This record gives sequence, C-alpha cells and structure tokens, in this order.
Amino acid sequence: MLEVRHLTTLLAIEEAGSLMEASERLHVTQSALSHQLKDLEGRLGAALLVRRTRPVRFTTAGLRVLALAREVLPRVQQTERELKRLAAGQTGRLHIAIECHSCFQWLMPALDAFREHWPEVEMDLSAAFSFAPLPALVRGDLDMVITSDPVENEAVKYLPLFRYELVLAVSRQSPLAASKWIEPEDITDQTLITYPVERERLDVFTAFLNPANAEPAAIRTAELTPMTAQLVAAGRGVAALPNWALTEYTEHDLLKTVRLGEKGVWRTLYAAVRVEDDHTPYMQEFWETAKELCFKTLSGVRAVKGS
Repeated sequence: MLEVRHLTTLLAIEEAGSLMEASERLHVTQSALSHQLKDLEGRLGAALLVRRTRPVRFTTAGLRVLALAREVLPRVQQTERELKRLAAGQTGRLHIAIECHSCFQWLMPALDAFREHWPEVEMDLSAAFSFAPLPALVRGDLDMVITSDPVENEAVKYLPLFRYELVLAVSRQSPLAASKWIEPEDITDQTLITYPVERERLDVFTAFLNPANAEPAAIRTAELTPMTAQLVAAGRGVAALPNWALTEYTEHDLLKTVRLGEKGVWRTLYAAVRVEDDHTPYMQEFWETAKELCFKTLSGVRAVKGS
C-alpha cells in the first residue's frame, strides 16, 4: 500500500514544515498534496498529520511512517546512483566556475556530498570573478557555471537551482531601516558596497538602478560577504545581496534588510552546462544534490516551477 512517492512526500513535509512549502518543493499544487495525504490516510486507516499546526506535527502513526521513509529512501537513492554509474561508466570530469561570491556557503557541502557518490569523477572549482566563464564552458574548459545571469546560447542549457530575492542590507541606525521597501532614488545619497566585478554583472545595477537612471553617491568594493556585512553594520554603506546570504546577520540583529521596490527583485540561480552534457548522470545528480542541500540549508529561497 505504501509507495516510494508517499515516503518522499512525508519527508518533504517534515523538512519544509508546512504543506504549502512542501508542495513547492515537490512541484505539485497544495490541493493535490492534501488529496494525496487523505488518500494515503484512507489506505492506512490512520491520520498521519495534526492539521493546522506550524510547523506541521505528525501523529504517532505519521512518525512511524516517517521513520520508515528515513530508512528506506536513502537506500533507494543509493541504488539509483549505483545503477546510473553502471549505465554511464564511473569516470568523468566536473570542472565548475561560480559567478556568485556567496555561493560557497551551500556549494562546498554539495561538492562534499557529491564526492561520496562519485569518487572517480575529477572535480575542480574556480571563482569566475575575473574572466567570462560561459565562453570557457562552450569551449570545454569548464563543465558547469553557477550563474544568475543567463545569456542565450544554443550550446548552453540552464538548469535552475532556486529563486531568491535580492535585498538591500542597511545598518540598524540607517533611516532606510524603517522602510518596507526603497526606490532607486533612495540610494542616490548612499555609498553602495559591491563585490569587485563589472557593473554589468551586478544585479543591483542591471535590475534596479539602471532602469531608473539612478546612481549611488559612491561605490566601495569588498571581496567577502562577511566583510561587506561588517561594513554595513558599522554604517559605512549599504549593499544589495541575496536574502539567504544575510540570514545569520539579520537573525543576530546586526543589520536590517529592505526590499528593492514594492514587489522586490527576484533572481534565479542556474547551473549552466553544455547541451550535450545535460543528461549525463553525474551532472544530473550534482544538480539534484545541490538543489536538495540549498532548500535544506538556505532561508528565503523558492523552488523554480517546472524544474
């Protein structure tokens, strides 16, 4: 009566903490997820969840099934990996470049998990802050590029990882800290702290300031996110960063974040690969492993519909 999809659903609900967030991760509607749960509870003759609690709470029967999911699903996934390796061969190469300074936060754990399952795959990682990585990908010098700035190219396939909001980090004492959102002109008297890359590769310019012909009073650069956060907290400027990269600083009330525009600026992070490598088993697994770890470790990210 129990199927693997049921176990996957219950584990997703536990990790997400609510039916709504679990439905996004599983790429189904919330009503479809609720229907699946009711169907399963009808088959088992027992309620699995205590409804209307947040985070969601499991009944005694639900906890038993959840324990089974934790035991069975890793074994199913391991078997699937072994079959993929048998079908595709056990060797390969995965040279990755990243265009996101904050990506090390989740990328390193993803690489560690990947190495355990594909130890024979040659891996390398570089920061694409001083060169254009997509031409290197097309040439074959790289095998994957982590980017939020897709450039249309018939030789490149963009595999979506997650959506995130770009927010403005400001000091607790800043007049902007009390705002729900800001407009581009609110930055014209501010020092904007950015990573040391070209303006054309910074979303705060391309998606927020440039369309309004707005310009900050000054620009200061910092190479590391913790350095940027400390400068912002000290009132030395403001910085536009991914919401998930600022969680630890906002949780400790070291700084505040403000939305860029009333609707916010949302971006998608992609893993770009060559079209012919899209279905390579170890490429697919790295993408899936990275997505899984992102949703487990990062706050404020959203699933990309249809990914």
